[in-house]
Amino acid sequence: MENYSLFFVGMVACLISFASATPGIATFYTKYVPSACFGNQDQGKMIAAAGDALWDNGTVCGKMFTVTCTGPRNPVPHPCTGKSVNVKIVDHCPRCPSTIDLSQEAFTIIANPVAGVISVDYKQYA
Repeated sequence: MENYSLFFVGMVACLISFASATPGIATFYTKYVPSACFGNQDQGKMIAAAGDALWDNGTVCGKMFTVTCTGPRNPVPHPCTGKSVNVKIVDHCPRCPSTIDLSQEAFTIIANPVAGVISVDYKQYA
């Protein structure tokens, strides 16, 4: 009986975690320094810029997000790799058409870069 209870709790936790992801749009960029959050400090390659909807006057700087491709936004069929990526918000992308502008390296982990723009689910985890 104890094993069934543990299994049930685990399944509920997974469903809650999945349900709390937010849908959005992702694009990618290639010039990472300087950034709005960290100036000329290099923050690596697993980074992203927040679109206006996510930026919130910079309070999102340094926050970590898990991003997963959910489908195409243009004629490129099946752009998703089935993987997720963890990124740190380091910049602002004002007036971007996307919610989150991923580094090219991060985008390539979750989707074919030829797509250029994809639908995603994203979730802050730190």
